[in-house]
Amino acid sequence: MSEKRVLAVVNGKEITEDTVLKFLNDLGPQMAMQFQSPEGIKRVVDELVNQELIYLNALENELDKEEGFTKELERLKEGLLKQYALNNILSEVTVTEGEILEFYNKNKENFKKPETVIASHILVDNEDKAKDIINEINNGLSFEEAAQSYSSCPSKERGGNLGEFTKGQMVPEFETAAFNMEVDTISEPVKTQFGYHIIKLLAKNKESLSTFDEIKKEITQQVLGMKQQQVYLDKTNQLKQKYEVVNNM
Repeated sequence: MSEKRVLAVVNGKEITEDTVLKFLNDLGPQMAMQFQSPEGIKRVVDELVNQELIYLNALENELDKEEGFTKELERLKEGLLKQYALNNILSEVTVTEGEILEFYNKNKENFKKPETVIASHILVDNEDKAKDIINEINNGLSFEEAAQSYSSCPSKERGGNLGEFTKGQMVPEFETAAFNMEVDTISEPVKTQFGYHIIKLLAKNKESLSTFDEIKKEITQQVLGMKQQQVYLDKTNQLKQKYEVVNNM
């Protein structure tokens, strides 16, 4: 599909597929999804035609010379120039591999991965039922089958698997039990506000340090942001010596 294919012409101005694509890109992916069909593209073209007609009418009526428009235009130009100038200043800022590594080594405490566990559970509404299920599991019923048959939690569709979680993500009673269990063991009934849980601990991961390679991208952005902030402050402090500033705050 050629992006230059002309879809409409308004007073000599062409509306091409490229024009439509730019319009859709400005809408953002979620909104643009509504216009991906041929009917949707036609609606976009109709809208672009209407906008062009409004623009031509505005020029004919010399709205671009009205005071309200010129003031708004100056306000927009000022904002755009500020952003353009700032981008020019910050675009010169770079970070080296050495700076990133130095930041990592000096801030290792901030890059620790907390202790986590992976657990499954079966949730029922009373303790006797929970104990009966534990007996069935001890007599050969798999935990996953028991979860699918008896649990009231949506996780039953995954055999009760809750995935990986850290401390602070589950209710206290459940968390305390799970983090104090041994891997591949099953708990006694644990009471919480939701009912009685039978917990199976699938894995336990101790607190560990993220490797440099794991978080290199994150650190790069952090160090770059810090350097850009410093360059910005240095530049504005320099300019305060050049231009008069009166701050009444």
